[in-house]
Amino acid sequence: MREWSAEERDGLLRRIAPDVKLGRNVRIYAFVNLYGCEIGDETLIGTFVEIQKGAKIGARCKIQSHTFICEGVTIEDEVFVGHNVSFINDLYPRATAKGGRMQTEQDWKVIPTLVKRGAAIGTGAVLLGGITIGEGAVVGAGSVVTRDVPAGAVVAGNPARVLRMVEPVTEQPREG
Repeated sequence: MREWSAEERDGLLRRIAPDVKLGRNVRIYAFVNLYGCEIGDETLIGTFVEIQKGAKIGARCKIQSHTFICEGVTIEDEVFVGHNVSFINDLYPRATAKGGRMQTEQDWKVIPTLVKRGAAIGTGAVLLGGITIGEGAVVGAGSVVTRDVPAGAVVAGNPARVLRMVEPVTEQPREG
């Protein structure tokens, strides 16, 4: 029986559609589902992540396991997305349209979401569509974000509210 390397085994457990645009040195772990999306250079995609068509992930981002990034989401460079984060692109989801027929893509409109450079989104956060997370902002674990988060704000809760302001992190801390 043939011995498989860890990388070969992981490759068998990934679903990456041919229309995915991958930057240089992207690391993708097993059990992902990526289709029609763009992933920037040096980004890490964790296990059990789904990224749908039309989503854009910047360079040097970390997308942790069990995260769902739907169509219409743009994540700029150097963003951290914690475990089990969910983005929502439909404010009024329905299974059926008028007359009881199954709803199709023509029956609803994608509501875009933007996460600006250097933001961090904590584990288990839910982000409703139509919002912007500002540069360097921090979303606390378990938060439900229903409106824009200003640059440098720390927000938490359900619904998420501003707790304080911080300086956006744009460089590594200096030692000394």
